Amino acid sequence: MSAKYDATTIAKWFIAWAGEAANASMSNLKLQKILYYAQGHHIARYGQPLFVDEIQAWSHGPVVPTVYRRFKQFGADEIELDEFDEFAWDDVDEETAQFLMLIWNTYGGLAAWRLRNMTHDEDPWKHHFVDGERNLVITVDSLYEYFKPRTRVS
Repeated sequence: MSAKYDATTIAKWFIAWAGEAANASMSNLKLQKILYYAQGHHIARYGQPLFVDEIQAWSHGPVVPTVYRRFKQFGADEIELDEFDEFAWDDVDEETAQFLMLIWNTYGGLAAWRLRNMTHDEDPWKHHFVDGERNLVITVDSLYEYFKPRTRVS
């Protein structure tokens, strides 16, 4: 299964969307959970990952380490893209943008800690998190199995 994007491109889309279109803030914690939901629903809907980067089970829920490291300097504050981020809306094709808007409309209005708590009740994180262990990957198969019955195909 091949993915169209790297997770940083998708992350930048959500950050830009939150700031410009939705007038909302995006912390790294919230971004990580929205990326998890986007990946899970994309795998269930289209049969392939949205992005190539792995998702790991960390203590505060699913995390895309490459994106976490890219934006960790913001801590719990709002992430803001700057002139070095080289993002343009057409970095994401129209079909994918429509899909990302659906994800935002479902999860974007929820607080970061609510999203975090939701992921702690879901099998992909519960089945892959082991307290004290690091770098445990949430597999594409586990995302598919969990999200397939929860994703409407349209």
